[in-house]
Amino acid sequence: MGKCGWNGGAGGLRGCVRGLIATAFILSAGAAAAGPCADDQVTLRGDWGQARFTIELADEPDERAQGLMNRESLAQSAGMLFVYPEPKQVGFWMKNTLIPLDMIFIDASGTVVKVHANAIPHDETPIFGGSPDIKAVLEINGGLSERLGIMPGSELRHPAFENGTPAWPC
Repeated sequence: MGKCGWNGGAGGLRGCVRGLIATAFILSAGAAAAGPCADDQVTLRGDWGQARFTIELADEPDERAQGLMNRESLAQSAGMLFVYPEPKQVGFWMKNTLIPLDMIFIDASGTVVKVHANAIPHDETPIFGGSPDIKAVLEINGGLSERLGIMPGSELRHPAFENGTPAWPC
């Protein structure tokens, strides 16, 4: 979790409290996520707990190419899941992306391989998944993965992983 105090960054203590409330909401929503999987939701778990996000699914080439470009905001409990037909080496950039994002790279079992935190808006430097075996990438608000504790080894649950051997089945 980040530091909170009177000088706790943009928004000071008030902004920090809002961030903690949003984080608590995501964690409590994730705790109730033992139900069936849904195409519009992902659940992550690890030693840190659980978190659930409502997602837009980008599983077609044109959807993956557009991604979250030109969005002025993203709800705290929202994200976009980019799913590929087969695992592969993937790279992302932030061209035309207006908000900082965390990119969570996931293998075919649904296990987090890499987290790239706080990708910089408009930066065209490629961000690679660190493995030739990436099946999906989850984009969420920048800094949220660190606040929640999402890290390599965390597991993601979604129907897109059911055809293989999921680490956390639906």
